[in-house]
Amino acid sequence: MPPLAKSSWTIVKEWALVTLGILVYVTGWSIFLIPNNLVGGGVSGISSIIQYATAGHIQMGYTYFVINALLLVAAFIILGMGFGAKTIYAILLASIGLRFLPGLIPVEIIQTLAIQNGKLMSTLIGGIMAGIGIGMSISNGGSTGGTDIIAIIYTKYRNVSPGKVILYLDFVIILSSLLVPSVVPDLDPETGKALTGPDGAPLSHLMPFSEKVTTVVYGLILVTVNGYVIDMYLSGSKQSVQLFILSKKYAEIADAITHDLHRGVTVLDGKGWYTQATTEVLMVITRKNDLNLLLRYIKAIDQEAFLSVSSVNGVYGRGFDTIKGK
Repeated sequence: MPPLAKSSWTIVKEWALVTLGILVYVTGWSIFLIPNNLVGGGVSGISSIIQYATAGHIQMGYTYFVINALLLVAAFIILGMGFGAKTIYAILLASIGLRFLPGLIPVEIIQTLAIQNGKLMSTLIGGIMAGIGIGMSISNGGSTGGTDIIAIIYTKYRNVSPGKVILYLDFVIILSSLLVPSVVPDLDPETGKALTGPDGAPLSHLMPFSEKVTTVVYGLILVTVNGYVIDMYLSGSKQSVQLFILSKKYAEIADAITHDLHRGVTVLDGKGWYTQATTEVLMVITRKNDLNLLLRYIKAIDQEAFLSVSSVNGVYGRGFDTIKGK
């Protein structure tokens, strides 16, 4: 039997999911958040603040790329090249998406989905989409950059969820938007298109301070939803399972799991009370993602094997999570 190694399909699938996650993330910003002049957290939040302050002259994509390029040095040193390669790809894709996608989406779609539904609904939908996008990227070895990189570096040494770290950093970024003026374009209330003056220049006005306070509240809701969705997504992708296996061919199954799947096996002494026959019970703990492959191995060796599978909340030790510092 082949060893449990990453196949070409697995590698392609990981990169495809990172790509899909970034597209979901960028789409959430392009349709729901930017048109409503909403401020989020992380590097994208900083980039949005700069874009609003400069009336769109400095696009989010440029700022997003420059800030993340500086943070990549830390990712290379601490998180390794494997993470860095996917992160570079994710940052480039997100930067390009934030630069061009907002201009490619028809105004009618933004008007119908985002503007007409109001800022609160746009905040919730945008936050969910951004959280799913970040979660997909992180769970497949990538990141949307920025505070995601900082969060993963921090959680490498501390038992804190990435979503919470991102949440704390985002609070500071969003509150800082109160100190920066925001230039809001004047829009046609019916079509949602930007209004222009006699000279063809776009019309705009400074966002009142009261409206900026409201925007901050929406921003806090946004990052709360974002952080919660990230944690929910990651906890699902990292879930582990515990198996009890009863089989007359327990030695062959244990060898296959140990040598081919590279998972530990514990042999327990058991006794069937009805038959009064002694038997050996194999106990195996593995990631939920590896369960189907493990079941196929067992079935190939013994079609009559009896199995019990249950979910476990936390697994610490070699091959799983590490008990970290304070």
